Amino acid sequence: MVGTSPSAAAYDHIVVGIGALGSATAYRLGLAGAGRVLAIEQFAFGPGRGGSDDHSRIIRHAYHSAVYTALTHEMFRAWRDVEAESGLQLVTTTGGLDLARRGTPGEQELHNYGATLPADVEREHLDADEVRRRWPQWRIDDDVVAMYQPDGGLLDIRRANGAHRALARAHGVDFLADTKVLALHHHPTHVEVVTTAGTFEAGSVILCTASWAADLLAPLGYDWRFTVSQEQVSWFATPNVRDFLPDRFPMWIWHDEPLFYGFPVYGEVAVKVSRDVSGRWVTADTRSFDPEPSETEMFADFLRERVPGALGPELFSRTCLYDMTPDRDFVLDRLPGHPRITVGFGAAHAAKFAALIGEILAELALGGASRHPIGAFRADRPALSDPTFEPAFRMKE
Repeated sequence: MVGTSPSAAAYDHIVVGIGALGSATAYRLGLAGAGRVLAIEQFAFGPGRGGSDDHSRIIRHAYHSAVYTALTHEMFRAWRDVEAESGLQLVTTTGGLDLARRGTPGEQELHNYGATLPADVEREHLDADEVRRRWPQWRIDDDVVAMYQPDGGLLDIRRANGAHRALARAHGVDFLADTKVLALHHHPTHVEVVTTAGTFEAGSVILCTASWAADLLAPLGYDWRFTVSQEQVSWFATPNVRDFLPDRFPMWIWHDEPLFYGFPVYGEVAVKVSRDVSGRWVTADTRSFDPEPSETEMFADFLRERVPGALGPELFSRTCLYDMTPDRDFVLDRLPGHPRITVGFGAAHAAKFAALIGEILAELALGGASRHPIGAFRADRPALSDPTFEPAFRMKE
């Protein structure tokens, strides 16, 4: 049920925050037959404030760290599971192209990406001539090097979230939208969840609320630092549509400062461009929904220089938020000292892993451990517990 109070206040599990991670967790709990499950979202479902309210996110094996590439095979498997049960295509394979200029820090990032790939994952290292031969849409100098990973592509995150919620309902999960969680009270036998729609009890709570969690964690003794930046994505209506279809142009990452990334034509008749970590520091309450014209022009300038055929009139732009932990790594763990509360935070790069993270969080809530290698994402690591830890938001090593 959506937007109305469920008929009974006691649940086996309550999922708080129904974005990408919460939707996936609700589904996996329902699939596991985990008893009565309630999923609570503070906003309305559908287009709006959600950080996962978009057509496309990058999905790939190539990553900056082996703690992530150790999960990517299972990540793709988890999405295939959801596609098989829902009948929806969620992942579109386009190939993934990472580019950098020789002699720059970006080249080292590119090296790290290649070094962390599992041995059984196909990849090619390309010089500028080969990039231009395969994708003449690129206008690059001879000092550019690249890595191509054919399994890369895009995840339709809006459709994926909808699929997870639909499947969760099919497995008996209740949903409650437009309802804010005000407090969590941990007891030996249950968790009391105080909301604007009343108070509920649950055997366990799974918290997937990104930086909104700060107000809920503080009374439990956790003063975790979340840094929120306002980001922007822009769509440009290229006149050369055929040249930028998913079977002709891969998703790409330009490893430089700024780090730009983009997508072929998908969802809109336009290419999508953005950058990583703008440095516009905000909070969830102070963020703006109005795009910055200077940011749009920065994207246009990059396309004008490097991919001129992609540039067309700005179709539209929108803002979104990066909710980041100090080390920009996930948090996937039971909350120390509060074993009935499980936390799942994505550090602004978890959408591609959402199907797998939902499985992991369900395992943690049900049994206290996961079969997947998630030791790097513990809730008691220094980045979260040490107030002197120096934040680092660029994912490069």
